[in-house]
Amino acid sequence: MVPKQDKPSRTTDGSPRPRNRGGLIYSATLGVAFALIAAWLLLVNMPRALDSERDFRAAVDCPAQSQAQSRSEPPSDEDCLRSVPAHVDHTRDARRKTPTYWMYVKLADGTTDRARLEGSPGDLAGKQVHVRYWRGQIRAVHFADGWQSAYAEPIGNWRPFAAWGLGLGVFSTGFLWSAYWWARRSGSSPRANPWQVALPPAAALCVGGFAAVLAMLAGSVQDALLGTAGAVVVGLVACLLTGFVLARRGTEDDTVEVAPVVPGTGEEIFPGVVLGDVPYRAGNGGGFLVTGPGLFATTPDPTGAFARTSVPRTLVPQRVRRPYWTDPGGGDYPAETLVVECRDGETQVLVVTEKKNVGRVLGALETASGHSTTA
Repeated sequence: MVPKQDKPSRTTDGSPRPRNRGGLIYSATLGVAFALIAAWLLLVNMPRALDSERDFRAAVDCPAQSQAQSRSEPPSDEDCLRSVPAHVDHTRDARRKTPTYWMYVKLADGTTDRARLEGSPGDLAGKQVHVRYWRGQIRAVHFADGWQSAYAEPIGNWRPFAAWGLGLGVFSTGFLWSAYWWARRSGSSPRANPWQVALPPAAALCVGGFAAVLAMLAGSVQDALLGTAGAVVVGLVACLLTGFVLARRGTEDDTVEVAPVVPGTGEEIFPGVVLGDVPYRAGNGGGFLVTGPGLFATTPDPTGAFARTSVPRTLVPQRVRRPYWTDPGGGDYPAETLVVECRDGETQVLVVTEKKNVGRVLGALETASGHSTTA
């Protein structure tokens, strides 16, 4: 629970940092990485798959003399379709989530090859089949009931590249927007996770997931692109409307109402830290808080048995709020964390703990100091 404290939350003159550099670097790195991967998939891998599918669809049967050649002898034109007889040597389960298997065949000249097929093999050993070659690989197998395409057949191989490319491409825009906001607008909100940087990636994730599914089901690249474009427009409108509602609900006072809990008769120990330029801060006290009747202390021991550092009665709670990126460590705390702002004389002190423990912290502080808070 102890956050890193190696990055100052304020500049040398005491003013807040103009931008959240940590959030900017994180969002920009992910956004650029996803965008580059998407570009490679859509501009390199997918065109190759489409070219291969186009060539396969245009392929014709090999000349008669090539049809008589064995697998080990290259055909006169490797772009043609060559069907040769073979018998099944054995099969092996491919161990995939979907039922698939490897079928090993032996050709007339004794050479062996294999093809990955969909379904369950049954008893195929020793049966006669025909295998169809294209560019040196088995692309289909002819059984008694007709031809079955092998996984090596290039029809539709562009779809996974389109799905991942479109999905990651759309998803990257959410992080790129967040990077822009951290770079240009982060000074307008001190919150560690403002809705302005949380909403766009969430919307981009939904739209990107839809685009990926659509690409796997689309009949053509054009259908996938048009569907993705429509989804992006819908997602953008929904994001703008949601942002408008959240902006209207926004308020300058982000105080969280928490009722103090009066300490019981015994001691309670829970994760938490004290941050600030005071001798009882986290660096000395550790990652646990101890509360009890007239007691508030920090300790590195989860049992609270040793190395306690008592918090003085001069520590007065001011209010409870959510983490800020200007907090020590950039506000990088676990989920459901709240911050109790306190004052020890002229020094600001922060008590960071889980939401469920904040009431006990307030109760211990009020009991020890004699001051009350309306947080």
